[in-house]
Amino acid sequence: MLYPKPIAKLIDSFSKLPGIGTKTATRLAFYTLGMTDEDVNDFAKNLLAAKRELTYCSICGRLTDEDPCDICSDPNRDQTTVLIVEDSQDVSAMEKIQEYRGLYHVLQGLISPMNGIGPDDINLKSLIERLQKHTEISEVIIATNATADGEATSMYISRVLKPAGIKVTRLARGLAVGSDIEYADEVTLLSAIENRTEL
Repeated sequence: MLYPKPIAKLIDSFSKLPGIGTKTATRLAFYTLGMTDEDVNDFAKNLLAAKRELTYCSICGRLTDEDPCDICSDPNRDQTTVLIVEDSQDVSAMEKIQEYRGLYHVLQGLISPMNGIGPDDINLKSLIERLQKHTEISEVIIATNATADGEATSMYISRVLKPAGIKVTRLARGLAVGSDIEYADEVTLLSAIENRTEL
C-alpha cells in the first residue's frame, strides 16, 4: 500500500532504527501522527539535544554531557581498577548493580576481522596511553560480551597489556555465551564481576 510522501518518509526514518521492521515502523509513524503537536515538538527537541549535547568522555570514552564524565571525575572511585566494556550502555548496566566502584574504559566497538574492524578502529590507543600515564592502575577487568568478536578483543587486549605487568582479568562466565551485558540482570552481573578470572 502506498502512503502519502510525509508518512512514507516517517516510516523510512523509523525503520532505520535497529530492530525496527517495516510493520513496527509503520505503527510508530501512525502513532506519532496521533500525538499532540507539543509532544511531537518535545520528541524532536529531545532527539536533537541528545545528538548535539552528548560527547565522549576524554578519559574513558563514555557518552556524557560533561567532560570528564561524573565517574572519571569522582575521587571516591577506586583508581586502581579499570573495567573495559564495549559501549556506554554496558557502563549503565554495571552501575545498576552498585558493587563495582572502580573506573571504566569504553571501547566504542569490538575488534571484528570479519567486518574489517581492527584494533586501530576502536578506542584502544587511549586505554594504553591512560595505563602508561596512571601507574596506580593495577588491574584491568575485561567485560566484553561472550561473542566471537568479544573474545577476540579480550585476547588482543590481554596480549597487549600482559608485558606491562598489569593484572588482566575477565568477567566470570555468569554471562551466557552470546549474551549482551546491557541485557543481563543485576544478580548475573554481580556474580560475573565477583568471580572474574585472570587471563
